[in-house]
Amino acid sequence: MILRTYTPDDFESVRKLFSETILTVNAADYTKEQLVVWAGLEPRLNGLILIAETDGAIVGFGSILSSGVLDLLYVHKDFQRRGVATALCDELEKGFPSVKTYASVTAKPFFERRGYTVVKEQEVERSGVKFKNYEMLMVRH
Repeated sequence: MILRTYTPDDFESVRKLFSETILTVNAADYTKEQLVVWAGLEPRLNGLILIAETDGAIVGFGSILSSGVLDLLYVHKDFQRRGVATALCDELEKGFPSVKTYASVTAKPFFERRGYTVVKEQEVERSGVKFKNYEMLMVRH
């Protein structure tokens, strides 16, 4: 697996991975209505965006804003628990004394294992549908 910087040519692959990951990986934690709304959103590609690639195929991506907010982190359903998210986070978090994220119910245990703590549970609304997520913070010592 290699990590590289996102290019505009990656957009369609990233959008497809985003939607498919939501519809499969997050299916145990969200309702069908929530999944359809979430998967139909366009991923906001801001800040530093990294791509994880294996054999020329995109297997994950993540982004972090200059403010230290880990904004996106998605891994292909067939590459879960293979170190993709860890590798992306290790690189994205570099240089930040603290990192905040808004983790899905599905991603919360991953971030807790990385040392993030829950600041608060919250509900966000997208297209009239409410979603539970967690504001989480990791402070380096």
